[in-house]
Amino acid sequence: MKKQLSTYPLRLPKSLKAAVANICAEEGTSINQFVATAVAEKVSAMKTADFFAVHAADADIDAALRLLARNGGQPPEPHDRLDENTRPQQT
Repeated sequence: MKKQLSTYPLRLPKSLKAAVANICAEEGTSINQFVATAVAEKVSAMKTADFFAVHAADADIDAALRLLARNGGQPPEPHDRLDENTRPQQT
C-alpha cells in the first residue's frame, strides 16, 4: 500500500534551520524527518491534553485516592527491587 504524502512549503528563520540542520547531521537524519517527527509529537501532545480534558469530568477522584492508599499486595521480586545506587532521590 502506497503512503499518502503531501508537501508543505515551510519557512523557518535561518538560525532555527541551521540549528535543526546541525542536529540532523549529528543524528544522521534528514530535516524532513526531524520536522515530521516534531509535528507528530506536538499533535500527540495536543490530542492527549484534549483526551484528559474530555474525560476529566468522568474521573472518580475518591476512588483513585482509595486505590493509592490501599495496602499493596506481594512485595516486589528481588529482580524488581532497586538497590541504593539506583533508587530515585526523594524530593
